[in-house]
Amino acid sequence: MSPAADGAPARRLAYLNSRYPALSHTFIEREIEAVRGHGFEVHTFSVRASPPEDLLSRTMRTEAESTFVLLGGQPGPWVRAHGTTLTRHLRGALSTIRTALGTGEATPRGRLWQMFYYGEAVVLHDQMRARGLRHIHVHHANVSADVARLTCELGNAVDGPGTWTWSATIHGSAEFENISAWDLPSKIRETHAIACISDFTRGQLMRLVDRSHWDKIHVVRMSVDPDIYVPPATPRSHEGPLRALAVGRLVTLKGFHVLIDAVEVLRRDGVDVEVRIIGQGPDEGVLRAHIAELGLQDHIRLVGPVGQDDIVAHYHWADAYLMTSFMEGLPVVLMEAMATELPVVTTAVAAVGELVRDGQNGHVVRMARVDQLAEAIGRLAADPQERLRLGRAGRAAILEEFTPRTTGPVMADFLRNAVPANA
Repeated sequence: MSPAADGAPARRLAYLNSRYPALSHTFIEREIEAVRGHGFEVHTFSVRASPPEDLLSRTMRTEAESTFVLLGGQPGPWVRAHGTTLTRHLRGALSTIRTALGTGEATPRGRLWQMFYYGEAVVLHDQMRARGLRHIHVHHANVSADVARLTCELGNAVDGPGTWTWSATIHGSAEFENISAWDLPSKIRETHAIACISDFTRGQLMRLVDRSHWDKIHVVRMSVDPDIYVPPATPRSHEGPLRALAVGRLVTLKGFHVLIDAVEVLRRDGVDVEVRIIGQGPDEGVLRAHIAELGLQDHIRLVGPVGQDDIVAHYHWADAYLMTSFMEGLPVVLMEAMATELPVVTTAVAAVGELVRDGQNGHVVRMARVDQLAEAIGRLAADPQERLRLGRAGRAAILEEFTPRTTGPVMADFLRNAVPANA
């Protein structure tokens, strides 16, 4: 067991995610590394395994090897866990089943899914009990939160009230679209503590519960490593079109269709732009069709997924970063881009204003406004000095508030208060 910084035994906990490691959740890898650096012993669990082809970095492959996956593995752990629970902890199992059937979305499908989550919770409970773990931390309020609370329900039924606890990090995009389906108010009330990635997210959670629960809702920022996400060794300077980068899942809410239309406007206005869109997702086909319909194949390229070991090279290639989303929390990719001194153009969604100040360290435009997006990109294309000024101010903003040096101690303090001293 690794000692904590003050010489005391390390507090021990489980990190559970719906899929870990994952291309879209590399910030969780960084958080776990920072938490371990502050003396915590972290065991990682995943509801489902990440496909091997998605493990695009050395860190992802290392984390995957040490992560226990609840679904899709050998049947032995399931048989053992459920057999032990039914023979030794039957009363606790029945109590947890009653809880599962009374929580979540009040539909037949919702109740059935809660029973699936109960099955996963039994396996996680068995694994945690074998390792001497009694606290779970999750990211997002979806399946991992359902499994965590049922695991703790079973643990507390077996070992006594308050012996098992869980906490959560809430990001605040999907959660607010699924308040009822994800049983968000109940989860806020039942958690031991909640870390929100922004003040916006904290405020949205506070409105859902009684004031008596507000004190356990805290703000803990996401972060990027400024020693990895660095500006290019030589200043960005080249002949030819403005190079712009966008990163995200290829889904409607990312607003990539608006970006494609903005590039068409710029082309008509005589502004030459070359765009790379990094990511994968179900909208790839319709995005390619949209690009072809406007004849923009020479201007917009869908790159596909890129791992963390290779993404910095794309930031260095670009002259500007574009975020066109209709809904977000506070995107880590935006932080990564700003850390490399890329000037950013972003939509005014959710908590983005806590990072990007219009005209100071980036340009902020309204959602779905092709005209405003095209105008902002055109301004950057016409003014290299403006790009340089905004890029430097953007990195300064990251260094001030969004690095492991600043967020790591905050998360460690959060977990020290959330994880019982005997955990």
